[in-house]
Amino acid sequence: MGYDARAVRDCYPALQDGWAYLDGAAGTQVPLAVMEAEYRAYAAGIANHGGFFAASERSDGHTLAARAAVVDLVGAPSADGIALGPSMTALTYRFADGLASTWQEGDEIVVTRLDHDANVRPWVQAAARSGVTVRWADPVLPEVELPAEVVTALLGERTRLVAVTAASNVVGTRPDVRAIADAAHDVGALVYVDGVHATPHGPVDVAELGADLYATSAYKWSGPHLAAVAGEPEVMARILPPKLASSSEAVPDRFEYGTSPFAQHAGLAAAVDHLAGLAVPDPELPRRDRVLASLDAVADHEAALLQRLLAGIAGMEHVERLGAPLRQAPTVWFRVRGLSPDDVARRCAGARVNVWSGHNYAWELAGLLGIRETGSAVRASLSCYTVEEEVDRLLTVLADLA
Repeated sequence: MGYDARAVRDCYPALQDGWAYLDGAAGTQVPLAVMEAEYRAYAAGIANHGGFFAASERSDGHTLAARAAVVDLVGAPSADGIALGPSMTALTYRFADGLASTWQEGDEIVVTRLDHDANVRPWVQAAARSGVTVRWADPVLPEVELPAEVVTALLGERTRLVAVTAASNVVGTRPDVRAIADAAHDVGALVYVDGVHATPHGPVDVAELGADLYATSAYKWSGPHLAAVAGEPEVMARILPPKLASSSEAVPDRFEYGTSPFAQHAGLAAAVDHLAGLAVPDPELPRRDRVLASLDAVADHEAALLQRLLAGIAGMEHVERLGAPLRQAPTVWFRVRGLSPDDVARRCAGARVNVWSGHNYAWELAGLLGIRETGSAVRASLSCYTVEEEVDRLLTVLADLA
């Protein structure tokens, strides 16, 4: 079926304000269906898990529905392997703390300077506490590519973990995660994949990626401010994070600290339903099939807009694009000659265009590129609801900055 971005936009109340929301990499807007799902959850009454009364049973149902939705979104093996939490950063720290207890001095982990710091710092800090060696994979400049061999060359018999992104949150680089995962598994290492920026922009299958653990954030794909880590329950069972003595040791409960935000779990499930219907409205088809087809259509839509944006920037001598990966998520990082990134973002805001300035948590990459101390860069990111006029509005602002 065809993809109708204007019909998609009608689902998002916030988009009616006349601003161009080219900031989806930092968080997307929320469709009405998600808001209504959360409202219904609150209105019906909710309570903590495990009670013998209806409100508690409804909360249990919201959590189970959220886990099942993540399974359909990313192709995870089982709802029993879906850990929910407040953010990818928080969940990654929990997994890092749990895995670090299994490491021994002299073991090694591999991280990359392409990744968001949430898939770097938790591992580096856990390694420092455990006496574990950190090996760094640097992307190839100036393209900011991360060839698989750059990562796999660092693997050895003491490698315990490889942490890698499925798509850079600033330059969009998509590494060959499967090749990296296969090599990591050959030496007995686990593979933790940051899928936060990849998930909204095309179909995901964690088995095809070879990810042992795959992290995603719902607020990057039209959901509430929640995150999930998907993995094999058997793998998760070997990881015991610090927890209260009184809390459950079951998987995935052991990773879900405190009382859960049950209404947001309802919103998360509604967000996956929304994504499934973007291009395939037939509810009789399995949700997983509709998710794959709809995100395929989203990927095509965003790819066309990305080419429009890149072509426009290429014609501006005063705009420097950072990175030029062959496989790219619809996100562009750039600088404008003579202006700080903050100045550029401020000028864009004056034209009612939302973009971000700064390192965007690509801390290591900004340092590698030598731009961290000068404000890093400006990021424009496209979403399922972006239209051509919004891209053109940004290009007009950038042209005026010449």
